[in-house]
Order: sequence, then structure tokens, then C-alpha cells
Amino acid sequence: MKTTEKRVAIIGGAGKMGRWLSRFLLEDDFKVVIADADEKSLADAGRRLGVGIAGNNVEALRSADYILLCVPVENIEEVLKEIGINVQSDQAVIDITSTKERPVELMHCYIGNSRVLGAHPLFGPGAGSIANKNVVLTPTDDKEAALADKITGYLEAKGARVSRMSPQEHDETMSLVLGLSHFIALVAADTLLSSGEIRPMETSGSSTYKVLLTLIESVLSEDPELYASLQMSLPKVTHFEELFRGKTAEWADLVAGKNRREFAERMKALKSKLQKVAPDFVKSYEKMYRIVEGL
Repeated sequence: MKTTEKRVAIIGGAGKMGRWLSRFLLEDDFKVVIADADEKSLADAGRRLGVGIAGNNVEALRSADYILLCVPVENIEEVLKEIGINVQSDQAVIDITSTKERPVELMHCYIGNSRVLGAHPLFGPGAGSIANKNVVLTPTDDKEAALADKITGYLEAKGARVSRMSPQEHDETMSLVLGLSHFIALVAADTLLSSGEIRPMETSGSSTYKVLLTLIESVLSEDPELYASLQMSLPKVTHFEELFRGKTAEWADLVAGKNRREFAERMKALKSKLQKVAPDFVKSYEKMYRIVEGL
């Protein structure tokens, strides 16, 4: 980014990710102004972060080079309706919601004279830095691609891994990457807690169990409304979850029927398929132990 473009407005800046973005940008001496519907949290964030706070979203736009939309996907149309006519042609609007097709469509609808870009940081506010983290950008035309080039250069200089895809491709991919993984964690949590057999992992958990429990705890520590939104918004999540449900039944039947031979044969077949797409997958056992040692 040019040194003259150092002013950023973050709408939804009092939330966890909004605060993370503020800290990230402040490290590079960006001038940050935040706005948020939660006035109490906004005041707290402004005080803790040492950034300017705006009385409303429109006020936050003034003099900003970049406007980051860090709001729930259900609220993005309301925000765009509010700010759309106030966005200037030399400003750029970037949304960071976890779905992209609908937000990008809405930005095109309400912001006609400015650069816009869909972006998705594939990490949460618990990240220590952006180094080695994945970020997806979803430009849809040459103007957005030029903005994506600038953002990519900046993020890659910070060590991030940046990829591009269409908004539709992004949402289909996230149906698997986020939707199914979250679903599995939630079902596993419900199973363990309903069974009454959960144990403190420090005293009785195997390495695999510790990793599973860590996944469960990380998902349950997040905002339920956000996770519900993802499950209901991602286009192919139901397809993957139905497939998962069918496969769960098949494997459970093998166990219930004590079909040892078929169980082993199916596991061998899966290993063979996985080796074709991920030849180094056997190293994951070592990676798991490195993860466990850090718990």
C-alpha cells in the first residue's frame, strides 16, 4: 500500500476480529477509526486500543482510504444501505465476512462509484500474527483485481498466504472447510457431553482425544450466532453434512456388526486414496504429537 494511504475505518471495530484488525494495522502506523452499534464496547475498544471512535458508520468513513466491513453477514446489507451513497470514488470497501457471494453482490448493488473487494481471513482473533495464515480474496473484475494485487502484496510481505477465487467458489469451498469441520466438532461435543463419559484430558486422554477435545473446545468458545449463520448461509453445507451422516452410519454398522475384515479393508482403501492427493500425510502423526506437546 502507498504510504499516503494510511487511514482505515473499521465498521464493527468493537468486535473480536475488529479489535484484532485494529492492532494489526496500528503496528504499521495506520490511522484507525472504529465504529460499532454497541456503544459500550466501542468506547472500551477505543480506550484499550488507543484509536479514534466514530459516532456512527457514516462519520467513520470521512477521510478513510480503506473501509473494512467487519460485521455479521446478516447485518451487512443494513450497513451498506447506510454508507453506500457516502462512499467516495477514491475509497475502497473491503468486507471480511465468512461468506462471499451475497456480500459481494450487495457491495456491487449499494456501492457503485468505488472499489470493492471480498476478503476472508481464514483465522480467528486468537491468532498471534498473520504469518503463515491463509487469506482468500474474491475479485470479480479488473478494478477489483488491481485492488487485490495491492492487498496481496501487503499481506504477503507480512508472511500471509493469499489465494484468489470467485465468490461462488469461495462459498462452496467454505461449505467443506468451515461448515463440515464445525459440524463434526459440534456433533462430537454433543456426543461426549450427552454420554456423561467425558474425562479431563490431562489425566485420561490419549493424544488423539486431546486433539479432538481441543477442536471441540475451540469451536464451542466461539460466537454461536456466527456459527449458526455459517451453517445456514454456506450453499453446500447440507450436501456435505448429509454425506457425513451417511458415512457415519456405514462405519457404525461395521462396528456394530463386528465386521473386522471390512473395517480394515475400508481403512486401507482410504489410506490409498489419501496418499494420491496428499503423499506426505503420514507425517501428520508427528504433527499431531507436536500439537499435543503444546497443549
